[in-house]
Amino acid sequence: MAISYVQIDPKDNLIVAIDDLPKGTVASIAGKEITLKEDIKGKHKFTMSDVAIGDELFMYGVLIGKATEPIQEGCVINTSNVKHASTPYSDDWVDYQWTTPNIANFEGRTFNGYHRADGSVGTANYWLVIPLTFCENRNVDVLEGALSEKLGYVTKKDFTVDTEALISQYKSGALSQEILSTSIITTKEESSKNRLFPNVDGIKFLKHDGGCGGTREDSQVLCKLLAGYINHPNVSGATVFSLGCQNAQIEMLQDALKQNDPENSKPVHFLEQQKSSSERALIEEAVKHTFVGLMEANKLERKPAPLSKLTLGLECGGSDGFSGISANPALGYASDLLVALGGTPVLAEFPELNGVEQELINRCNTKEDASKFASIMRSYSDAAVACGSGFENNPSPGNIKDGLITDAMKSAGAAKKGGTSPVVEVLDYAEKITKPGLNLLCTPGNDVESTTGLVGSGCNVVVFTTGLGTPTGNPIAPVLKMSSNTIMYERMKDIIDINAGTVISGEDTIASMGEKILDHVINVASGEVDAKAVIKGQNDFIPWKRGVSL
Repeated sequence: MAISYVQIDPKDNLIVAIDDLPKGTVASIAGKEITLKEDIKGKHKFTMSDVAIGDELFMYGVLIGKATEPIQEGCVINTSNVKHASTPYSDDWVDYQWTTPNIANFEGRTFNGYHRADGSVGTANYWLVIPLTFCENRNVDVLEGALSEKLGYVTKKDFTVDTEALISQYKSGALSQEILSTSIITTKEESSKNRLFPNVDGIKFLKHDGGCGGTREDSQVLCKLLAGYINHPNVSGATVFSLGCQNAQIEMLQDALKQNDPENSKPVHFLEQQKSSSERALIEEAVKHTFVGLMEANKLERKPAPLSKLTLGLECGGSDGFSGISANPALGYASDLLVALGGTPVLAEFPELNGVEQELINRCNTKEDASKFASIMRSYSDAAVACGSGFENNPSPGNIKDGLITDAMKSAGAAKKGGTSPVVEVLDYAEKITKPGLNLLCTPGNDVESTTGLVGSGCNVVVFTTGLGTPTGNPIAPVLKMSSNTIMYERMKDIIDINAGTVISGEDTIASMGEKILDHVINVASGEVDAKAVIKGQNDFIPWKRGVSL
């Protein structure tokens, strides 16, 4: 029988309501009977004993807040009676011991991917069209209009209308009845079957509002990010538009590309409009070189690769009160499985690691990485405070409504995505992932900015947990959405790939759900199953400008 409430950790003095619990319900917890003094909504938390002003509140075994007013035993906590609080941390580093999970069900498994010259393996095969500045977005639009539909890459529509068929009929002298009987609707599926380049999954157009104005650092970071996308294992090459006078110069991107890939193993064609004889000539050159690039990209075919070639982005957004007890820990178990198999999971969203810093510091393999993580967290926190904010302002209205009252509470649940394995490297935004094992990557908590950063650093698949639902995707990496609860999954099946609500109902354990997640990731990585975000054409791309984004 499904449980109605749960104490997640023996240290916790807050209890999670699984179902709506009416006033007068008697909850038996750790040998103690608690009579609820008010109605408690599912996903929200109630006190295990009387709480005085200033008393510390614990969940997941960590400090998540302090009482701002007296709270009686069996009463709900909310933003009125609790404020954010988190445990201080130090750079002190300890020797961490990890017990690996059982990988028997995955030993010898492979996925079919695209093998690149640098040894990486892609889960997809794309060509990129990139502007170095927002001034070139229009030219990117022109290229998209010239190529996408005609080559069979329909991403923004459920179908296309073949008006040219009617024109051809008319020119050949067809009568009205013949024209009326002509089929002119092509579905996305039909269009895909008729692709000129069947081994190329698409052309992706990475429009943005950066590259000029702002700070020089913004342009440098943008170029590092774009270099990460061009050198990404899911990408064959790129067409790059430059105006000429912007901050983000061609040379800046070339330097970033060389840092990522000294061998320059991918074709990249640069066009500078201010050096072109005309816009017409610019577009003609861009179309021709992109077409030739697609011809070469199409020569690549999927081949088996070990699971060690998977780099898995761990992301969450639209979180609810169940995210930290179903979807996130299940993804954490999948993360641990991948580490044991030689693969690379990546945990990001640094504002949502507030309160669990010491645990992650203790898990770092080296003192240098422990110090780097602590330094980045302090700098990020200080920057937020300097702007009149702070990590405590991270929870959204949706988070709070569904039971995530403080950032420390949200963070403790969010960090579960990273499992329990050691941290092999700490990376700042746009740094390339190079070491197998769990990596920490600095990104903001903002869903799209974070996902954009994860993929830019090399993640070839992303699993995105959500309790409230989100359509978030990425242009070049499949983003699998996983629900924390079954109700939301049933309501939003068209955009959600995996349901972890079965952990709440008792149909799955954290371990069994974790294995299901990894199995689904393998199928998606092989091109056997499409992520819902890919089907929907969800190509979200927002570079972080390193301002304060929570």
